[in-house]
Amino acid sequence: MSARDVLQARLEQGVAALGLSLPADAMSRLLDYQALLQRWNAAYNLTAVRDPADMITRHLLDSLAILPHVRGATLADLGTGPGLPGIVLAIAAPGREMLLVDSNGKKVRFLREAIRALRLDGVRAVQSRVEDVQGQFDCITARAFASLADMLGWGGHLLAPDGIWLAMKGKRPDDELAGVPPAFAVRSMHALQVPGLDAERHLLVLGRA
Repeated sequence: MSARDVLQARLEQGVAALGLSLPADAMSRLLDYQALLQRWNAAYNLTAVRDPADMITRHLLDSLAILPHVRGATLADLGTGPGLPGIVLAIAAPGREMLLVDSNGKKVRFLREAIRALRLDGVRAVQSRVEDVQGQFDCITARAFASLADMLGWGGHLLAPDGIWLAMKGKRPDDELAGVPPAFAVRSMHALQVPGLDAERHLLVLGRA
């Protein structure tokens, strides 16, 4: 088996364990994204995760775990880094307009190359602080880049009136719930099981109060 075959088997097993059905070309495109990230990471240090198998688990499957909760025609991924979960979701559930936001120039250059190389229609990357971004989105994703209070304080204006905010966290963030601004409410909290990952993962679903 080639190295890519091994990674594909790991990805396929993880997707099956999550109970997801993806578009026909999604597996190969997710592996193309992982390979591109690995190549750029050697020069630009985009992620601390260096082992390809760990990238499958900690980046791809971790991002895919929230897919059942994603909805709406527009999505903004705040503090996306090298495209997590944004690019993974764009490959796994195409067809929505998506904005990837990060303040780090190196990461945004990588995002633009990934969007071009993977031919991700409707996906844009912008280098900006979250508070300076304009627009409103049906769905907002944010992967543990700040506390709930800061996330919503900086980016709350981007959430459409009936939109949902998906906050990806590690441990259950009970200590952060009191900091949720009064304009927002926690709709639900889910413990996520990421295949192959021996660590806690939680997803908070928030909306306007």
